[in-house]
Amino acid sequence: MKNIRLLFVSVVSITMLFVAVRTVRAQDMVKVAPKNCKVLLDNDQARVIRVVSKPGDKMEMHSHPANIVYALTAGKVKFTSADGKSEERDMKAGQTIWSDAETHATENVGTAVSRVLVIELKK
Repeated sequence: MKNIRLLFVSVVSITMLFVAVRTVRAQDMVKVAPKNCKVLLDNDQARVIRVVSKPGDKMEMHSHPANIVYALTAGKVKFTSADGKSEERDMKAGQTIWSDAETHATENVGTAVSRVLVIELKK
C-alpha cells in the first residue's frame, strides 16, 4: 500500500512539475509565431495583434495578459491550456470574446484561413 501511495504522489508531483515548466516556458505569441502575428499597435495601454492562421497552423504555448479577441473571419480553433485540457471553439466573423490572463497553445482546425485581432490590455 505504501508503494502505491508513493507512486501516486510521484506521478502527481511529476505532472505538476510538467505543467509548471510548460507555463514558465510560455512566451509572447509574436515571438512564438512571427509568421502568423503582426503587431499593429503597442503603447503603454494596450497591444493590438493581427493573427492570421491557415488550416493546420499551430501556435506553441504562449501567454496573454487580459485580452479581447475580435474575429475578422469565421474559423474553428482548438485551444490547449497549460494543464493539457483542450477545447474547440467556432468563431463567427464579428464575434468578440473576453479572456482573463491565460497561457495556451492554438491550432486552426477549420478549413479556412482564420483572421483575428487580439487586443492585450496592459493596465
